[in-house]
Amino acid sequence: MSNNRTRSILTATAAVILAASAIGGTAAAQAAGNNDQQQGNNAESGSHNETNTALADDFNGVDRSTNWQQTSKLKLNFPTFHTEGIAYSQDHIFLSAVQIIEPTKKFPTPQNGFDRTPGKGIGHLFVMDKAGNLQKDIILGEGDMYHPGGIDFDGTNVWVPVAQYRPNSSAIVYRVDANTLDVHKQFEVNDHFGGIVMDKQTGHLVGNTWGSRRFAEWDLQGKQLSTWENPNYFIDYQDCQYVPSSKMLCAGITNLPQTPGAGGTGATYELGGMAMVDLKSRSVIRDVPFQQWSTAGHVATRNPFKMTADGNHLTMKVAPDNGDEGNGTEILTYEATVTPAK
Repeated sequence: MSNNRTRSILTATAAVILAASAIGGTAAAQAAGNNDQQQGNNAESGSHNETNTALADDFNGVDRSTNWQQTSKLKLNFPTFHTEGIAYSQDHIFLSAVQIIEPTKKFPTPQNGFDRTPGKGIGHLFVMDKAGNLQKDIILGEGDMYHPGGIDFDGTNVWVPVAQYRPNSSAIVYRVDANTLDVHKQFEVNDHFGGIVMDKQTGHLVGNTWGSRRFAEWDLQGKQLSTWENPNYFIDYQDCQYVPSSKMLCAGITNLPQTPGAGGTGATYELGGMAMVDLKSRSVIRDVPFQQWSTAGHVATRNPFKMTADGNHLTMKVAPDNGDEGNGTEILTYEATVTPAK
């Protein structure tokens, strides 16, 4: 056999082996194989370069004295109902929301493990251009599962949990292709999960339950790999995002009773805040309050929340007001300059 023919056979064999290896990659590799190169270094695109720790470093420089300045308001001119989560891709803004048809009602005593009726509603994932113009209204949910929660964009897909509007219930995890807007029902879980992120290091999904009192981790087939209690009681996380490496940044709210002179338990006070959670140690690395207010008088971190970093400059996007409140839903932008952690 000639040397040339031998080299040709070896080259072809190597190509077949490489192709088979690529096809047989793990689920984690498929999940992590997003279009980071296509998206470039645009922080708002949602791409997660594991070597870029700017957001984690910058957030570790945030404290109660950080000077957040509201720099813009983007008014949304379509019915948005009760907003839940927000995410940004290269071309789109995604906003999840629940439209309540029939409110839930508390039972005098729990029935069949539930503390309230299921109510009725419609789950929405609004797709907008960067100017806030509605491009598509994706309806998500089945039966009593109509409540979308906090969402995350992994560079390729938007992950959306849609749960019953009551604790200790059930939820569906959806995957929405950010380019084609095709919807895939990924799996169902037996609990209310109101937020989700994709851990780009493991290719696993991490969700938080009602009030964010518990976290769970799944593979992409929905197999629960672990669960743990939230060690933090400062706020209930409403919307989270993945932060390199193996962290998630969350924002949320808790309603606290006022003093008796200000109305007592019947007049609650909205406490807002943000927290960064280490997905390896499962500990809260840093949490800080945030007390700026929307047009309708809600604390700004009430529901939809996402943050990006550029050098030592942080930009936060929030949309705390419902469509029927104040001036309707506005996407508010806050910015701050910090001293990054070393």
